[in-house]
Amino acid sequence: MNSTSPHDKVALVTGAGSGIGKACAQALLRDGWRVVLAGRRLQPLQDAIAEAGDPWGDIGTRALAVSADVADAVAVEQLFDTLQQRFGRLDLLFNNAGVFTAPTPLEELSPAQWRSALDVNLSGPLLCTQQAFRLMKRQAPRGGRIINNGSISAHVPRPLSSPYTITKHAISGLTRAAALEGRAFDIAVGQIDIGNVATDMTELMAQGAMQADGSVRPEPRMRMDAVVSSFMAMARLPLEANVLTMTVMATGMPYVGRG
Repeated sequence: MNSTSPHDKVALVTGAGSGIGKACAQALLRDGWRVVLAGRRLQPLQDAIAEAGDPWGDIGTRALAVSADVADAVAVEQLFDTLQQRFGRLDLLFNNAGVFTAPTPLEELSPAQWRSALDVNLSGPLLCTQQAFRLMKRQAPRGGRIINNGSISAHVPRPLSSPYTITKHAISGLTRAAALEGRAFDIAVGQIDIGNVATDMTELMAQGAMQADGSVRPEPRMRMDAVVSSFMAMARLPLEANVLTMTVMATGMPYVGRG
């Protein structure tokens, strides 16, 4: 689907107030989707909608900002109730919300640090996937697509990043388990693993990031539009086709051979 006008497809993007989630939610809106933007803080979500542009003059009816903590099961249930009340169905879930942890040796990782990473990076996508399955199975026509935001760290770790790496490896397991369970119900589940994107968050990587050999070297980054176009290629697929995993990264990024 490459829409030039609004259509009936409905998407939910978590962590939509900034970064990759914001850019992908805005791309969906510009592509004609009806989009629920979810995140902990309401104002950034509302700003993202306002900044998306309004080519058809109906952004107020096609976009909805909802404050929700994906680590909270009750909040996730309320989020999906709100979505269903507003739009009636769900065609695409982008499990994007996630948190980084400060570089920490494994043995110094506190229970609070571990719980924070686990709750948002893994429990959040699981809770959202559960709700999406329930809705996608019973809606008519049934089915839909779920895209999980993995990471290069779903394959190889960075130094001192055990909680982030563990949760992102687990996202790969969630993707495959959900893809298996979903295919009988026309639910396609895939994962996009994203390397260094040129944002404020990765500015330090451009100056120098710790490597597996202990050295610190600058790493190349890619523009956000490379991520968005890759995501949209997955989002627009018909349900009989699925990209199970996709890796998009700066060409010169030290991924192949890392470690």
